[in-house]
Amino acid sequence: MGIIPVILALSPVIVVFLLLTLRRTPADIAGLIGWVVAVIVAWLYFETPLSVVFNASIAGLLASLPISFVVATSLFQMAVMIETGAIRRLVALIKCVAPTDQVAQILIINIGFGTLLTALGAVPVSILPPIMMALGYTSFVAIALPAIGYDALCTYALLGVPVVVFANFVNMPVNEVGHFFARFMPIISSCIALGMMWIVGRWKMMFKGFVPTVIAGLTAGFIAIGMNAVNLVTLTGIAAGAGVILVMLLYLKLIGRRIIDRSRLQPDDFEAERSMSLARALSPWIILTAASLIVNAPFLPFFPLFFKHIAMPIEIIPGAPEKLRVFWQAYFWILVSTVLALPFLKTTREQLSVSWKKWIRRAPRPVFAAAVFFAIAFIINHSGKGADWKLVEPMHNMVVVVAGAAAETFGALYPLIAPFLGLLGGFISGSETSSIAMLTALHMTTAEKIGAVGLLIAAASGIGGGLASVISPAKLQNAAASIDRIGEESKVIRTLFVISILITAVCAALALLWAF
Repeated sequence: MGIIPVILALSPVIVVFLLLTLRRTPADIAGLIGWVVAVIVAWLYFETPLSVVFNASIAGLLASLPISFVVATSLFQMAVMIETGAIRRLVALIKCVAPTDQVAQILIINIGFGTLLTALGAVPVSILPPIMMALGYTSFVAIALPAIGYDALCTYALLGVPVVVFANFVNMPVNEVGHFFARFMPIISSCIALGMMWIVGRWKMMFKGFVPTVIAGLTAGFIAIGMNAVNLVTLTGIAAGAGVILVMLLYLKLIGRRIIDRSRLQPDDFEAERSMSLARALSPWIILTAASLIVNAPFLPFFPLFFKHIAMPIEIIPGAPEKLRVFWQAYFWILVSTVLALPFLKTTREQLSVSWKKWIRRAPRPVFAAAVFFAIAFIINHSGKGADWKLVEPMHNMVVVVAGAAAETFGALYPLIAPFLGLLGGFISGSETSSIAMLTALHMTTAEKIGAVGLLIAAASGIGGGLASVISPAKLQNAAASIDRIGEESKVIRTLFVISILITAVCAALALLWAF
């Protein structure tokens, strides 16, 4: 196989990567340019009719709705919670937790609350850095820890959207693919926790906090396995985050340390407490968690109703209808929970108006960025197909070309490479979900060629995509901006880059061990 077809097949990804790293182009613009490149290459070189290219793009946009609409609705929910003071009230609570044990405090805030917030659609890199600064941590640590804390369970962010999208791509139920991700979690989450200790105090801190750190990591990991076993995969992030918090509080109790200390609270925090009860502040997330549990519980009739019977299929690609499942999707219930919580938050007309204006200003570009990478993925996956959507010449398909080259180059060692491709895909696209969309077909095809377990290799790649969050320039800049330290993210990324590579290497070793 010549090198030219491989380079052209990879050209959309290469172009986006160069734009992000060399030109520092925003993700949405880089993604749009990458889509244009994919259209041109698929049309002119891989002989794909333009009708197929554009219909594949539309199908990709439809497939992106679980992530792009979640981005939109969660941004609106956060805007409302910020404007009404709900987030200020939550911040006041977190500041009080575990002040006498630094290790437990770090684990509770950044793995516990961080994972919980991410699962519910909140943004830890915006909320947690100011809290870390208020607790006396350096700006470097305040930026780094919230960015890495939830990464082990990034697969279960936004009510499990990444794993749901993965299940849709391989056309299998979520609970049947969930265990391929979950089996990595105890080790990867423990590595993440140890990495956090390294950031704070290098080897001394890792040795000092080894026991509680491993306890927290294993707790999160085994909860992930347990949630898959009881068929509640989409609630894994919520359960794991809450589980880490509870286990760390029990640990503090057993060793005789104080759990709550209000001495660090400032006048603004006391005002936040007076203005709103904790139950009111948490009302959107309480409603969201309850609704998600009801909709996904296997012993209730709502899951088969919303997932199977009201699937709302739209067929763009013949024989492969995209099932919208609007009433089951996370974005629907995030929006519902936000609306239902408005009376509890005592939202004024002015607060709602400001929230809406902020949402209009902030949402379109990240929503588009999430969607455009799916469009690129679908063009790549369906390249070379004729007007009848059949692939006559396999070497006209970009996935087949790259998979063949990968199998020929790496052979049985390909499982070692897949997580690093996921890391690259997550860095390029800005999310694990988009990385899954771009690479799953490649991994499944390559695995078939080398006789490996494709689902496991693709899942390992997805975990690599989640680890990319720790080196995402946009996320780190967001964290730096929240504490007025724009520019410091460039220092943080150098440390986090090494950590992300090392943990991805652990994931790669596990993938190689389990793939055959």
